[in-house]
Amino acid sequence: MVNDSNRYVLISVAMAAFLTPFMGSSVNLAIPSIGASFHTDAVMLSWVVTSYLLASAAFLVPMGKLADMVGRKRVFVTGVALFAAFSFLCGTANSIGTLVFYRVLQGVSSSMIFGTGTAILTSAFPPHQRGKVLGVNVAAVYIGLSLGPVLGGFLNHNIGWQAIFHFSSSIAIIAFAITLWKLKCDWVGFTGGKYDLVGAVLYSLGLVSFMYGLSSYSSNDYAALYFIAGVIMLIVFGIYETRVKYPVLDLKLFTSNITFSFSNVAAFINYAATFAVTFLLSLYLQSVRGYDSQAAGLILLVQPVVMALLSPLAGSLSDRMEPRLVASLGMAVSTVALFFFWFMGANTPIILVMANLIIIGVGFALFSSPNTNAVMGSVNKEIYGLASSTLGTARLVGQAISMAVVTLLISLYIGNIELSQASTESIVSLSRIAFVIFTVLCGFGVFASLARGNTRAAQEKI
Repeated sequence: MVNDSNRYVLISVAMAAFLTPFMGSSVNLAIPSIGASFHTDAVMLSWVVTSYLLASAAFLVPMGKLADMVGRKRVFVTGVALFAAFSFLCGTANSIGTLVFYRVLQGVSSSMIFGTGTAILTSAFPPHQRGKVLGVNVAAVYIGLSLGPVLGGFLNHNIGWQAIFHFSSSIAIIAFAITLWKLKCDWVGFTGGKYDLVGAVLYSLGLVSFMYGLSSYSSNDYAALYFIAGVIMLIVFGIYETRVKYPVLDLKLFTSNITFSFSNVAAFINYAATFAVTFLLSLYLQSVRGYDSQAAGLILLVQPVVMALLSPLAGSLSDRMEPRLVASLGMAVSTVALFFFWFMGANTPIILVMANLIIIGVGFALFSSPNTNAVMGSVNKEIYGLASSTLGTARLVGQAISMAVVTLLISLYIGNIELSQASTESIVSLSRIAFVIFTVLCGFGVFASLARGNTRAAQEKI
């Protein structure tokens, strides 16, 4: 039974968890309107999305570590307040450069939210309720994904793209008020030592350079240099972290904690194998099947709705049985769905496409919250913020890898022409190759998920 105090903890964290996916899916829909408003090119428009993603990924681990040291509520509530402010400012931007600048700051503030939200839930609720509340939190994420195209499209069409940012700012203000009013505990974890600023800078710069080089290699002549520089900085970061007394990221977590390391590997593989599916199907539905964006969005809505409905149930299931088995089953179901997408052609009945979206939605729901439960249950409470941030980083880097695969295939099969000029055969072919790659990758993910060992036994040692 959830008491009143913890109920408000769940409400405020879930509201914040709703914001980032809603912002992402709704802003993607508004990109053409933003471009028309500022009369800007496609490259600059891509930074409206990319800048936010890079900033979020780069600051997740540093913010998670900071939250463990100074208090998770303090960092969380600051992040929510800043997210509200920068979301509002995004809606007032009078140039594309200003909008991108505010999006970077919005991304930094979102890292403060997602570097602490899961940690707060894990700190506030007892182990036997952890999977259930994490499932509710994951469901909030999927509701954000589901409402983004629908509500975002409505706001963009009837009021303007600025309304999307102002709506998000309003939700953040409500979450901020509830957090200040109802959350009494600050959940400080690690109380000794000093903050590893050098390590945080090396990590952030290295990850930004690595991800930027990876995601822009088809459009930037210097992408390879950025990628190499990022790899070098991350290697230097790793060496430095083994020699500093209080590292921002204790790499021993990955070498001494099998459950933690393989759960993060499983999350990385899962997102790398599944994140680009929606992009590919959006391309297929509009460019091959001739649906408009609204109709395509309604078809694609099936998957996140299934995720939102089943995630709390999957989380509760992982409270009653071994989370490793539930998560591995989810990865296996996702692998089957990706395999079915191999055979999707120009005339595949849409009902079959939607049925397969349901299957992959079931797989993702079974994987996500139990995997999060396994990660958070495998570490001491002193580093819940760091554990939550590491998992979030694995998710974001996996997403970048997924899109990089698709971008490479598009450059190989379509080239530098507009999508409207691409042949149906080329789009179907690149989609099939992508699904072959993602199926094999997800299949390996099943073994990574199983390799984490008995998570119940790991939790009992904490």
